[in-house]
Amino acid sequence: MKKKITIAIDGFSSTGKSTIAKLLAKKYNYIYVDTGAMYRAVTYFGMKSKLVNKDGFKSESLILKLKDIKLTFKFNKILGFAEMFLNNINVEKEIRTLQVSQQVSKVAAIPEVRRKLVAEQQLMGVNGGIVMDGRDIGTVVFPDADLKLFMTASADKRATRRYKELIDNGDNVNFEEVLFNVQERDRIDSTREDSPLMKAEDAIEFDNSDMGIDEQFERICTLVDSKLF
Repeated sequence: MKKKITIAIDGFSSTGKSTIAKLLAKKYNYIYVDTGAMYRAVTYFGMKSKLVNKDGFKSESLILKLKDIKLTFKFNKILGFAEMFLNNINVEKEIRTLQVSQQVSKVAAIPEVRRKLVAEQQLMGVNGGIVMDGRDIGTVVFPDADLKLFMTASADKRATRRYKELIDNGDNVNFEEVLFNVQERDRIDSTREDSPLMKAEDAIEFDNSDMGIDEQFERICTLVDSKLF
């Protein structure tokens, strides 16, 4: 029988981490956890509570409100993946907007937010058989993960992908705004004091700037299979 392993996927924004993770979870019948959705949900909560916006950031007030935030994933059979629920309300669509993207890195840099979510993420993976993607999975959440990947691509390629995704979702955005957001998130994620985005020493770097999803998936499945026996 194949053993159940832990797969940690880290990397920059819009590198297709979630897409690959979902495909892997489906192929190997693993649990998939999108940690980015968790940080986005906290950010959305802060925005709805008037604690987080482009003009101000009431971090201390948000920290006090963390006890009121309940995050759960519920599997959607039609979509084929789990959606993010904030206090029992489906917020999957709301958390994917550019407005949330513009604030999430600041919220994710708060140590108290990270501690709360990392603890929840670690509980989800105690039995293995999990694919988790984010910024600090291989370095903080699962430092002993069986397979660690670090996804990267040029900022221009990532912005192009993100722009298309937003346009397809009906958002009114321009490319320059999306590119700036990608670059700014890179800067904040890589320089924050608490769990900065960085490649784990034993992670495999995967540059997909000029690689389609099918080729990526095939190569990564080979890496997964090498760990299963």
